[in-house]
Amino acid sequence: MRNLLDFLAKYNHWFIFVLLEVASIILLVRFNNYQGSVYFSTANAVAGKVYEWDAAVNSFFSLTKINQQLTARNLYLEQTVRKLTAYHRAAGDSTRLQKAQTALLNEFKLIPAKVITNSLDKPDNFITLDKGRADGVEEDMGVACGNGIVGVVYMVSDHYSIVIPVLNSQSNISVKIRKRGYYGYLKWDGGAADKAFMTDVPRHAHFRIGDIIETSGYSAIFPPGIVVGQVLHVYNSSDGLSYKVQVHLSTDFGNLRDVCIIDNSVMKERMQLLNAAQDSLKLKQN
Repeated sequence: MRNLLDFLAKYNHWFIFVLLEVASIILLVRFNNYQGSVYFSTANAVAGKVYEWDAAVNSFFSLTKINQQLTARNLYLEQTVRKLTAYHRAAGDSTRLQKAQTALLNEFKLIPAKVITNSLDKPDNFITLDKGRADGVEEDMGVACGNGIVGVVYMVSDHYSIVIPVLNSQSNISVKIRKRGYYGYLKWDGGAADKAFMTDVPRHAHFRIGDIIETSGYSAIFPPGIVVGQVLHVYNSSDGLSYKVQVHLSTDFGNLRDVCIIDNSVMKERMQLLNAAQDSLKLKQN
């Protein structure tokens, strides 16, 4: 306290000078129209700039939510366009196409989520998401982003979930070559994070480098038509009975932030009905 009093006593003339300057500026602005208008114009410009900066900061911090919405929308639109095209080709009249459009818009639900942790350099990589059972997430749900598939939900807690991504030795996703009809299984053998292999492609299959690989829809995890990547190279399998196709993955796992979890309740119902039909047929044959 004594040091403070000594400081104030030593520089009291400067404090008095500043107070007088402030008082003189206030009197000048208040009782002179021209100086007052200049002051208020300048103050408004400064305030406007401050508000502009504040709006820019608020906009920046809202980008996370916008990115999540865009990711869900991109995946939804990709599925919608693909199915509308297929229905349009198959539809004989406008009424049938309208019914098909109405049906596909309500086919599945997307749960937007954010990646919390991610790894690329392990044989068995895992991804942690910020959504769990409380948000409707269940085990064996598919996960995708705006560019393609990500993986499958492996474990779920109330507010978090663990995903087995494509970049995991245990990942095994049913895929097919678009417009060719040949299907196989997507596997990752380690190495580069942007490449995987499509196995069990039959020897009589005809396709080209650059063809699109997409989900087949033959499981209860992913709906058909979600992009996986492109054919990069073709090898013979170890037994020589099939092809092993190298795939350039469309998903950038090194820059993965926002994803969508696919509610597969509709697909599960379809698979359960199909399995029941197969079991019934087996019983009749026996």
